[in-house]
Formats: sequence, structure tokens, C-alpha cells
Amino acid sequence: MRTVLCFLLVVGAVASTLSAQDQGQVVPAGSRYTLAPGDFVRISVWGREEYSGQFQVDEEGMLYYPVIGAIDTRDLNVAQLRDTLRAGLERIFASPFVTITPLFRVAVLGYVNSPGLYTVDPTLSVLDLVALAGGARSAGNLDKIKVFRADTTAVVSYEDATVRRATLGEIGVRSGDEIMVPRKAFAREDWFIVIQLLTLAITTATFIVTVSN
Repeated sequence: MRTVLCFLLVVGAVASTLSAQDQGQVVPAGSRYTLAPGDFVRISVWGREEYSGQFQVDEEGMLYYPVIGAIDTRDLNVAQLRDTLRAGLERIFASPFVTITPLFRVAVLGYVNSPGLYTVDPTLSVLDLVALAGGARSAGNLDKIKVFRADTTAVVSYEDATVRRATLGEIGVRSGDEIMVPRKAFAREDWFIVIQLLTLAITTATFIVTVSN
């Protein structure tokens, strides 16, 4: 059984974060995100392409980086990982400029045009992610998008303006999650089925009346 998470707590956290940003508290995108097994990170070292690239955190929380070797990312956020890399690279050359972008590997399923696995930046919104998957089909219900994680389900409602402004990172999406766009209770294409059934019923009734006469 998939239980429903208390999404109001997430909305509250999102509202708090957005409020802080509105008050001028600038926080680097993704810097407070705590890394988890399965996450990817895009590391860029300015002027040093040999130390730049995309790396994955393995199932034990370890990230293997050139020269430095294995880095235990458990309980590390992106900013702390950046500090670790800078300290390691400073042993090789002076003043390394390092940027890190966390990436999520998530599945987009349901009523989208191109369902599948996507590697995405957490600064995107769920609607951006749906757009990457080719957008919602006409029967897709964007007001009832669901986020699945193992045996847990969080229902994300985009009727809330605060949630519409939130990023994947702020909502709490992480690698391994599944984004499901469900079907509307009654979609546009259902009218075609109704019309076909009505046409069939009228044709059948007409035939029966004709035969009876």
C-alpha cells in the first residue's frame, strides 16, 4: 500500500524558502541540498577540464573523484562537497574555482508524450520536468501530479500558487523518485467514445424499429 504523505508540511517549507528569497536572502541554487545515493553531480573546475565532469554517488554514498579519490557524501550538502573538493584541489594548484550542480535521475510516467528516465537539475519545477517528457497528453491531469518514492506517495497539487513556484529541490524530489501524471476523470477524447456509443445506440435502435415494422 502506498500511503499519502502530509504534503502540507512540504508546502510550508516551500513557502518559508520562497519568503526568504523574496526578502533578499540569496541562496545558491542547490547548495543546501543533501546528497543521496543515486544522485549525480556535475562538477566544473574553471580552466581545468581534466577535473570536470559528471559523477554519481554510489549506493553506499561514496563519490569517486580524480586525484582525491573516494569521498563519503553521507550527510554532506552540495556546499560542503564543494568545500571538500576545493581543499583537495588546493594541494595541486592554487585557488581552484569549483561549481557543483546536483542532478536527479527520475522517471516521468503516466499521461505524458515521452515517458522515461530523465537526469534533471533540481532548480527545475515539476512542470518543467513534464515539459522535458514531451508535455502532458490531453487526458493528463496536471492538478493531481503524484510523486512516488518506494512505498510512499506524495500528491502534488498545482492548484496552490506557492507550489507552482517551487523547484524540484524545494518540493523534496530526489533521485529514484517517479513522477506520475494521472488521467483526468473525464478527458476530451472520452467525448469521442461517448459519441460513438450514442451513434451505435441510435443506429441499433433505428434498425430494430425498421425490422419491427
